[in-house]
Amino acid sequence: MDGNTELLNYIYQNSQMGIKTLNQLIEIVEDNDFKKQLQSQLNEYKSINRTALQKLNELGHEEKGIGNMAKISAYMSISIKTLMDKSPCHISQMLIQGSTMGIIDATKNIQKYNDADKQILQLADKLLKTEQNNIEQLKPFLE
Repeated sequence: MDGNTELLNYIYQNSQMGIKTLNQLIEIVEDNDFKKQLQSQLNEYKSINRTALQKLNELGHEEKGIGNMAKISAYMSISIKTLMDKSPCHISQMLIQGSTMGIIDATKNIQKYNDADKQILQLADKLLKTEQNNIEQLKPFLE
């Protein structure tokens, strides 16, 4: 696999995890304002995911999705962490931690594949900015 494909697969997998996580959390959350915020973030991940998939297909590659173990692990982790506390504050903390890891991973991948196609790097940067914006949007829910 070349750098363009590897970076696109990273973007695809990262946004796919965001979609799965937020879909699960939206079902759990009861606060309507918080739910709207999560839905907004979900829509951004879906847009990035669609673009990454489209670019992979344009390059003649199929997407490499998240493995089943990672999906199950994430699902179980969210289920356990929200079992006793479904508050916007607690869930915001969880999501901020996830977005912080996303920022680190995106930064590392952008640096690793800095010679990738300009459009693909722009998509990776959009993912990075999305993670940064998510944190800012979640801060008001930390009460």
